[in-house]
Amino acid sequence: QVQLVESGGGLVQAGGSLRLSCAVSGTIFRLNAMGWYRQAPGKQRELVAHITWDSSTNYADSVKGRFTISRDNAKNTVYLHMNSLKPEDTAVYLCKSRPAGSPVDYWGRGTQVTVSS
Repeated sequence: QVQLVESGGGLVQAGGSLRLSCAVSGTIFRLNAMGWYRQAPGKQRELVAHITWDSSTNYADSVKGRFTISRDNAKNTVYLHMNSLKPEDTAVYLCKSRPAGSPVDYWGRGTQVTVSS
């Protein structure tokens, strides 16, 4: 059973930083593509950052230069380093895992990030 558990969210002032973590179990993590998404109240879920099994990355335009996604295969964990946070970054941040060769996506429950102005 694949499980994803996010952590690291919280309340931060604009301009501050946070590091989100997503611990993954029940799958061969090093072969999985991983993504961070966010969903703000009344808005659609959107991709924030994605990392492939071989650590190729891509980012939403709104976070380029401020956020960095990384993975530690020894810890079965993917991270989202968020700098220069803005109030518009406020959302629930969710982690997604797609195992190699699988059409199925697995999601965590999310962690709340709130940026005050």
